[in-house]
Amino acid sequence: MPEQSNDYRVVVFGAAGVGKSSLVLRFVRGTFRETYVPTIEDTYRQVISCDKSICTLQITDTTGSHQFPAMQRLSISKGHAFILVYSVTNRQSMEDLHPIFDQICQIKGDIQKIPIMLVGNKSDDTQRELDASEGQALASKWKCAFMETSAKMNYNVQELFQELLNLEQRRTISLQVDGKKSKQHKKKDKLQGKCSVM
Repeated sequence: MPEQSNDYRVVVFGAAGVGKSSLVLRFVRGTFRETYVPTIEDTYRQVISCDKSICTLQITDTTGSHQFPAMQRLSISKGHAFILVYSVTNRQSMEDLHPIFDQICQIKGDIQKIPIMLVGNKSDDTQRELDASEGQALASKWKCAFMETSAKMNYNVQELFQELLNLEQRRTISLQVDGKKSKQHKKKDKLQGKCSVM
């Protein structure tokens, strides 16, 4: 079966328990579950309009363990953009992202043209081990974007995916929820080739 060229693939990486699935489910379905359920690999699709045509935002939620290196390599090679998630309550979860980032560099080559978002999740938790400044420092080192989120409180979840799509240089994509545009994006409507979630 031929691959659809209008699929835009976002891959979410991070250690087990950092909240990858929670972020994706909060974005796609608007739901949050308190219990932790380990993921092998799940793919979610969100229809968005892009450059006056329909395309699919395909979000791959990867396993938090390193048991499936072949799956990880395949996800990287097929991905158009990457979300690297750590938990602000777990310093090791940030360290665990280093080999993944290195592998993205190795497989993709010039990563300056690839949207990568470093995400500090669980920002609502008071048991912090990492400050936002540490996430920002790592993002600067990796030359990628950075944001703190809370899937539980629905903080910066929509903004995370919008910002990731804003980093996409080949086409202009924007999210639109319930037919209402966020204030910050109304100004940009004059731009050609707008995209939005439907």
